[in-house]
Amino acid sequence: MFTPKLIVCLKEGYNRKTFLHDLIAGITVGVVAIPLAMAFAIASGVSPDRGLFTAVVAGFFISLLGGSRVQIGGPTGAFVVILYGIVQKHGFEGLAIATLLAGILLILMGLFRFGGAIKFIPHPVITGFTSGIAVIIFSSQIKDLFGLNIAKLPSEFIDKWLAIINNFSSLNLYATLIGGLSLLTLILMRRFVPKVPSPIFIVIGAALASYAYNMPIETIGSKFGELPHSLPYPSLPAISLEKIRVLLPDAITIAFLGAIEALLSAVVADGMAGSNHKSNMELVGQGIANIASVIFGGFAATGAIARTATNVKSGAKTPIAGIIHALTILLCMWFFAGLASHIPLAALASILVITAWNMSEIDKFIHILKHKHSDIGVLLITFFLTILVDLTTAVMVGVIISTLPLVKKKYIER
Repeated sequence: MFTPKLIVCLKEGYNRKTFLHDLIAGITVGVVAIPLAMAFAIASGVSPDRGLFTAVVAGFFISLLGGSRVQIGGPTGAFVVILYGIVQKHGFEGLAIATLLAGILLILMGLFRFGGAIKFIPHPVITGFTSGIAVIIFSSQIKDLFGLNIAKLPSEFIDKWLAIINNFSSLNLYATLIGGLSLLTLILMRRFVPKVPSPIFIVIGAALASYAYNMPIETIGSKFGELPHSLPYPSLPAISLEKIRVLLPDAITIAFLGAIEALLSAVVADGMAGSNHKSNMELVGQGIANIASVIFGGFAATGAIARTATNVKSGAKTPIAGIIHALTILLCMWFFAGLASHIPLAALASILVITAWNMSEIDKFIHILKHKHSDIGVLLITFFLTILVDLTTAVMVGVIISTLPLVKKKYIER
């Protein structure tokens, strides 16, 4: 149960042909992961280099020690809402401590064999909060997509949209052009050339256009400075009992959502690759990966469904592909960090808008509204609480409401 999938795959026999499959898949998904890692970091309220650190370190350990054959780990859209709120309240050090605690909780969840319990969370609850997170991510990207002159976007959903509407006249035409063309290109490439890694194509094209025409728009370099060429020296945040007490609820949320996303991604990978994952070992691997991520300057990570699907479609056979994906990102940092400074934030925003659409699960949402009348209340309550209150409250209330019919049937109607 607690043997990493990598060891299992190597014991089965590993040859040159399998390695070539893993090499191609790892390089492909590594290239795809670079713009996503930076975009998710910015959306989470931290600098883009921390997204790269997370993708390298957490991605490496999730593949090295996890329980899935082809899982790809790193920063994900599911965490954006939670992490942004933590950063606004407690700064990056608070986020680092919460992630460390979440890593410990994930290890304990795996060791106490809670991996199988995640599947009992009702689907309307998962669809509700996932769709809610997608709406929040989309809302947070409007400022950069249009280059709006807003010093600090409010964290509350309604206040955010009021600020966007009141300041929409300040849009930057160059940013709007870059963002619009990037968005259109992503949609067209996804439709007609799905095998081409469109995110990296977009950021390279947008960076070249911004640099060549000296466009007056916000870029990674102008906002965050030049990206580093390597990982930082290992270190730990200053931890105290008081900080643990304050940040423990956030850590529980990170661990809970990370477990759900990781195991959902592993299930998707199993369906695509015809394999079986070890849920408890996956949780242990995720926990160790999150701890390692913080030690090297990163933040919370989990299984990334879209990148895992790309990994499988690119021919991955074993966790070696995930390790190569992490090393690919590290090598790209080493050689191309200076060029990445020219990437416009509008281009990264367009990538996150597409990510939000992919996360929205609009088909499942509509299906429940049309055909699952008993689940509509749970879905909508979870959805709106995620948007207007917070994810923790949404999941708690959603799960409680979804169990009420069972309680009524078993105890009240007897």
